Amino acid sequence: MRCRLFSCIHSVTSLVVLFLFSLVSACALSDENTAEPAETVSPPLPYTVFSALPAYRTPALSPKGDKIAFVKNVNEPDELSVLATFDLTTGKIHYLLHSDNEKVKINWYRWVNDERIVVSARYESRRGNTRVYDTRLLAMNFDAQGEKPKHLLDWRRLKRRAADPNRVPQFQDNVIDWLPDDPEHILMAIDVEVFALPSVFKVNVYTGSTTRLERGKRSIRDWVVDRQHNVRVGITLDYDSGERHVLLKEDDSWRTLFSYNAMSEKGEMPLGFGLDPNILYYRGYKGDYKALFTLNLETNEHTEIFSDEGYDVDGSLIYSPVTNDAIGIRHLGRHYWDERYVALQNGLDQALADYSNTLVSFSRDENNYIVYSESDTMPGAYFIGNREKGSLDYLFQQYPKIEEGMLTEHNLITYTARDDMEIEAYLTLPKGDGPFPTIIHPHGGPGARDFSGFDYWTSYFTNKGYAVLRPNFRGSQGYGFDFAQSQMKSWGLSMQDDITDAANWMVEQGYATKDNMCIVGASYGGYAALMAAVKTPELFQCAVSFAGVSSLKHIVIHARRFVNSDLVKDQIGDDFDDLESRSPYYNAEGIKTPILLVHGEEDRIVRPLQSRYMADELEDLDKTFKYVELESGDHYLSIQGNRHRFFAEMDAFLDKYLKKE
Repeated sequence: MRCRLFSCIHSVTSLVVLFLFSLVSACALSDENTAEPAETVSPPLPYTVFSALPAYRTPALSPKGDKIAFVKNVNEPDELSVLATFDLTTGKIHYLLHSDNEKVKINWYRWVNDERIVVSARYESRRGNTRVYDTRLLAMNFDAQGEKPKHLLDWRRLKRRAADPNRVPQFQDNVIDWLPDDPEHILMAIDVEVFALPSVFKVNVYTGSTTRLERGKRSIRDWVVDRQHNVRVGITLDYDSGERHVLLKEDDSWRTLFSYNAMSEKGEMPLGFGLDPNILYYRGYKGDYKALFTLNLETNEHTEIFSDEGYDVDGSLIYSPVTNDAIGIRHLGRHYWDERYVALQNGLDQALADYSNTLVSFSRDENNYIVYSESDTMPGAYFIGNREKGSLDYLFQQYPKIEEGMLTEHNLITYTARDDMEIEAYLTLPKGDGPFPTIIHPHGGPGARDFSGFDYWTSYFTNKGYAVLRPNFRGSQGYGFDFAQSQMKSWGLSMQDDITDAANWMVEQGYATKDNMCIVGASYGGYAALMAAVKTPELFQCAVSFAGVSSLKHIVIHARRFVNSDLVKDQIGDDFDDLESRSPYYNAEGIKTPILLVHGEEDRIVRPLQSRYMADELEDLDKTFKYVELESGDHYLSIQGNRHRFFAEMDAFLDKYLKKE
């Protein structure tokens, strides 16, 4: 039976109720509840429904499959993200850690064995005068409620190995092998001895004791371990030249497998080994597009495993906990070549036929699993399945206040840019008849890409009655080498013209009118919004920039404090006159568009000075703008109060400048 997801499950909003009562089957209700409602235009939901952090995220099964770890975002009495575990056998819930998402954030977590969990914590830090993020790895038992977690990699033990004993490694959470057959240890890479050259250590997850397996050497920045847990491959990168080498360890020598310039040439990137230690999976190029290959290290034979015509293959390998072999790749969800998983995925897609279904966690015997389901119109929900019983039961939903049927679907369209380049974009129209007040919404990155599926920004816009177009402009990832390389030293040029052409396409198609469009973006999208106000001052009625770049020159200057500064110059440029010509800050005189600037005061990715400078310049020029700085805010709107504040400001700003019929 095909069923509408929220017509066929019980929506449980209370964590306690969720686990004290039996879970309900995904399609247990009768067909009379599954009729499609007639399309109507309902009053918009308040913005707080969309600006809420997901109620739950990233559930993970323990190896036996009898416990679940998850993060719950709560608002009362305080706004916190809580890491919790639930014992499916005893029915007990344990609250392990909580974070206000300000100075410390729960980054990720994973079961090491059936009683021990490791957690990556992200800290706000400084290196000299430079604000950065540090990470640390914590460990605790699943029922250690109220106990202080153990910090692994005790610096007091490791500093004797360091060339500079006063330097503390910035990133201390890089696990390269989980050693499933050794439940007390993991393998980690950390640059404890020489800066930016990680050594490999075997780490006890109970005591924190370490044994060094490989010392950092040969400009190796990343290590790859085979399925027998041997360190086999080192990936080098020269931060000055961009030269990269992939090296295979053979006894006491190293053999070069691949060499290329990471900034200017097509190259190969190892992803992991097969069960056979002579089979190395890597991502390389099939023509202009990335594909998945294997390399037989004995015969030097290369074999294509998977490609996606017209798109790059992305994502990491998926391994079976039963066979210990590679079974698929995380490309646009999941792609499997193991028939057991293909059958399971097909079964899920038949049971939840209107949704995109992604297997996200398995027990060690693969009998129990968690699946994540979503669509354009339905925020993500999690289910727990049992293959032996053939059951699929509801766990929880990310946005419980958004009901299916409130939102509209995304349509993948193609428009032609002014130089005849074909550009993909996602068009989302509100319910009703157009033309509509319209949002052009360029993504961040710029080496990122918009997809179908639930998006809380787009959902908010369309719920308010706005049409939304999200262009995958030049420089977006996933469209081949040449398309991605077109961003090099091209910010504000053809990339910006692609966004302008997207807005004009909306008018040509009758979805929008010239006097009723705004541009809204974050990070690089914020830069694009500001640059649109410079290059096309008559095109948009307003522009919203969250955490946007206003001065490319200052990006390059700031990058001097980091080891990859030459790579930044290769990407953005190093001629200051050219950088100023492509920066909104230096070209604000002609701006006519009202602008909303919002930035987090603790943003470590794009410094808040970028928006402060822009605000000062707009004020000096007597332009129409508003600047809001979010207290303790980061680049990702991680703090609930800040996310609400930003959406409140944007909601009022759009209401002021976009006309509704």
